[in-house]
Amino acid sequence: MSVNRCVCFISRLQRHFNSRTPRITTSSCHASSGSSLLQGQHRPGTVVWSRDVSSNSSSSKPPDTSLFVPVSLKADASADGGVGIELTQPLDKNELLKVLNRFYKRKEMQKLAADSGLDARLFHQAFISFRKYILEMTSLPADLHIILNDICCGAGHIDDIYPYFMRHAKHIFPMLDCMDDLRKISDLRVPANWYPEARAIQRKVIFHAGPTNSGKTYHAIQRYLAAKSGVYCGPLKLLAHEIFEKSNDAGVPCDLVTGEERTFVDPEGRAAGHVACTIEMCSVTTPYEVAVIDEIQMIRDPSRGWAWTRALLGLCAEEIHVCGEPAAIDFIKELMFTTGEEMEVHNYQRLTPFSILDHAVESLDNLRPGDCIVCFSKNDIYSISRQIEARGQECAVIYGSLPPGTKLSQAKKFNDPDDPCKILVATDAIGMGLNLSIKRIIFNSLVKPNVNEKGEKQMETISTSQALQIAGRAGRFSSKFKEGEVTTMHRDDLPVLKEILSHSVDPIETAGLHPTAEQIEMFAYHLPDATLSNLVDIFVSLSQVDGLYFVCNIDDFKFLADMIQHIPLNLRSRYVFCTAPINKKQPFVCTSFLKFARQFSRDEPLTFDWVCRQISWPLAPPKNIKDLVHLEAVHDVLDLYLWLSYRFMDMFPDTASIREIQRELDDIIQQGVRNITRLIRASDTTVTDPLQAQSNRHGQTGRGTGSTDFLTGSRGQRGQRASGQMMDSSLASRLVRDGLLTPDLLQQLQREWSKDQKQDNSSQRALDLEHQSNNKGKKKK
Repeated sequence: MSVNRCVCFISRLQRHFNSRTPRITTSSCHASSGSSLLQGQHRPGTVVWSRDVSSNSSSSKPPDTSLFVPVSLKADASADGGVGIELTQPLDKNELLKVLNRFYKRKEMQKLAADSGLDARLFHQAFISFRKYILEMTSLPADLHIILNDICCGAGHIDDIYPYFMRHAKHIFPMLDCMDDLRKISDLRVPANWYPEARAIQRKVIFHAGPTNSGKTYHAIQRYLAAKSGVYCGPLKLLAHEIFEKSNDAGVPCDLVTGEERTFVDPEGRAAGHVACTIEMCSVTTPYEVAVIDEIQMIRDPSRGWAWTRALLGLCAEEIHVCGEPAAIDFIKELMFTTGEEMEVHNYQRLTPFSILDHAVESLDNLRPGDCIVCFSKNDIYSISRQIEARGQECAVIYGSLPPGTKLSQAKKFNDPDDPCKILVATDAIGMGLNLSIKRIIFNSLVKPNVNEKGEKQMETISTSQALQIAGRAGRFSSKFKEGEVTTMHRDDLPVLKEILSHSVDPIETAGLHPTAEQIEMFAYHLPDATLSNLVDIFVSLSQVDGLYFVCNIDDFKFLADMIQHIPLNLRSRYVFCTAPINKKQPFVCTSFLKFARQFSRDEPLTFDWVCRQISWPLAPPKNIKDLVHLEAVHDVLDLYLWLSYRFMDMFPDTASIREIQRELDDIIQQGVRNITRLIRASDTTVTDPLQAQSNRHGQTGRGTGSTDFLTGSRGQRGQRASGQMMDSSLASRLVRDGLLTPDLLQQLQREWSKDQKQDNSSQRALDLEHQSNNKGKKKK
């Protein structure tokens, strides 16, 4: 080794040792660049990061370190080769292992590491990685090699390893070096300051409070139509479309903006003064005279509540008209206090009364014109609609996954006085967005699947708010029925319904928030090797919210992020794809989503011909329920294409052609829904009850069949549900479908039942043999 090389190396090594201490105690490796990035996300002069977040870091919640995924280390091209060996000697691996294990057991080192952000879990992971790195590397950095050699020779203290251990830990856990910046980015305590345009004006907030059918939205819309410019923000495409049509019919030019559709009344595409949109699509930078936010109580929705929070805090309008339940008044007033804006409240009473009947329907034979049976599963809709038509009556069907055009078609059929269809079977999708002429609401069940704030699916009794929203559809002011009635299908449910409706609606206490693309991009700047799903997890783990807010459920976002993680996309495109509103329960939709992302990553436009090949267009009318469900999934895929086309116009160029075949598909689905009873009958040959099939295989009769009545029965002695009932609506199938019983548990029950049957049969055979033996003995005597 040359003298010049030794002198150069020793001087570099000395500089390294001198700079070692400040490197360890530095709190943030990207502090200056991160701070400038944070400051650059808002315009100068706005009060955005007004509080000293770092001063609160001690009181902030500790991060969930289980989300910290170690980064795989790359070979260091600037390694010193064998310099350490040349200056000292090769290291004894056995001696090294003893030294490292002694270092790991040092309580002082664990405490020191904890002060730097390494809890017990991260300390263990970092040590395992550090030990593997030292023992498996052919040549270590010279400074580390020299330190380890000194310790092995007794010339150094074991604690001298700590700086190198922390250096390694921060390489595999880069978030440790920039935790302060990450906390600042994920600080969600003052969301009002995210909207400088809205804070620059003094807005007037008017709350229109009342139950369903009270005219609260009507009064807000009248002010909207009288204004020079306005925006309507609704929860559903159907509601946005209704306001779009009402506005233009009233001579007020209005555009329509939803996730999948842009309709401009001006032939040249110039924006009109008024716009009706779904709430996620509202602009928080366009100035308006009047803004209407409908169904404000949805601000507490675990998945979509962030959109109402964003609209309420961010809309740049002189007047904000908020419509919703009285239970939201106090909370919205408190939110407006944080922005320094006063709120005016207008209370409304229901225009037509509705009463709770004292008797349940009990049988489908007791249905009357104007009845609407509300179910909380599609299988119940299929079963009940078939039983109704088996009695010679026609019925309309409405549920959530139907295309908007089909819902409107079924609603029109039910409302038409000249149409023989006088009964409606629907899910709670009728609670918003459809004008229906209903005399009596009949709850088929009071239990529905819900997703809580943690994203967990659970079966629970409907809330007072949900019950009132649905019951309020009876006896609408604009319908031919001036008084509504509410009851249940089953006698046992009626006192429960009365109890639910006797309570007041729970007051709203929190509003939803959601990480933005900009915030995730800033996280990615500090953690470039983390996956998008992991970035979002860490963001939520570090996020700080005050008592007025909560972070919305992001399970759907993470589901899509994990699905396309292996596809090479830039972060912004990946984020947009993961915010697409798709039904993850539909395998065909998820597969198509994956194909869309893969084609996009190749920089190949998704043309009309390409899409037609993926969905096998043209499609035939459905022959059974399975075909109908598939057509609904295809309609969702076309919706996904249109949604993406407004985010990546050059890559999704054929929106007009896609919209045309979507209209054709809507007609095909409408035809299938009109013949839904025939489809159900066609499906009967393929629908089987798992327990019934088990029973048929074993040929159980008599006493054995009776032992499974508790599983295969529907609802005790309720006759009309047992008669003409599909096998798929047995209690076992319903429990599996509703999430109360998993397929694995069902199979276990089947096995236990079969085992019990075999034991019973064995016992019976033993008794028979004993009886025969006794008879033979008597004969001999």
